[in-house]
Amino acid sequence: MRLSVLLSAIMLPLCMLANATADSTLTNYDEDPYVILVGEAETAIADGNYPQAAQRLLDALSVDPDRESNLLLQSNLAMVYSYMDQDSLALKKLDDLISRSPRMTTAIQNRAHVLMKLGDDIRAYNDFSTVLDIDSLNLDARYYHGMMALYGGRRDIAEADFAILEHRAPTSLDTTIALATLYSLTRQDSKALPLLRKLVDETPSPEYYSALVGCLLALENYNEASETIARGLKLYSHDPELYYYRAQLNRARYRLDEAHADAQRAIDLGASPARVKAIFE
Repeated sequence: MRLSVLLSAIMLPLCMLANATADSTLTNYDEDPYVILVGEAETAIADGNYPQAAQRLLDALSVDPDRESNLLLQSNLAMVYSYMDQDSLALKKLDDLISRSPRMTTAIQNRAHVLMKLGDDIRAYNDFSTVLDIDSLNLDARYYHGMMALYGGRRDIAEADFAILEHRAPTSLDTTIALATLYSLTRQDSKALPLLRKLVDETPSPEYYSALVGCLLALENYNEASETIARGLKLYSHDPELYYYRAQLNRARYRLDEAHADAQRAIDLGASPARVKAIFE
């Protein structure tokens, strides 16, 4: 599985209303303009209306500039800017916030996600490390820290991170993805197989289908590989990886005409020509 797939397009849940109102001295939250504005921001985020969400957060900050929870709102506002692809503004706001509150893990973690989105993996990794230094049981940071370590060639760090995930959250999606990726990349295909089957069943995506097929081909389980490719192509008919793997499968079954047709289809859909041609070498 590709790191860009697993770590990009990140949409973090924003902890707003409950936290934002926890320090309020008002007893009737329904009449508190601050709470109403934060609630409207939550709704706008859920609807994908990020400009409106940003405006509601700015309004809430203006209504009660001394509210303790404004630090959290400012961090959330930065992420809303990132969702609107205003990443430079998001980073500036997070940098300013962290300079004022250097142990605010929410802001540090949010900055790490923005940095990942921008491809600045070194700084993102360092931010996740900082979060874990402050809060070693932050499982979101533990997941991304481990995944980045794994793809960066630091398997020992990844395995240590994933062991904590497996202990603290054995049934979570992040844990399943982390272990499936670890086992796939280290060619522990028998261990990866049940995890990849689970991912395809519970959260089907072209990446998980492709990873499962690659694992099945490595184990020479051609029948299930063929069935999985067929299922995947019904959902994702233009995915180049599935055609790449079907070319591999047809090559292994000595169906050369079909293999070459699938190989060309994979290339037409964007697969690396050199990688695809290597099937026949």
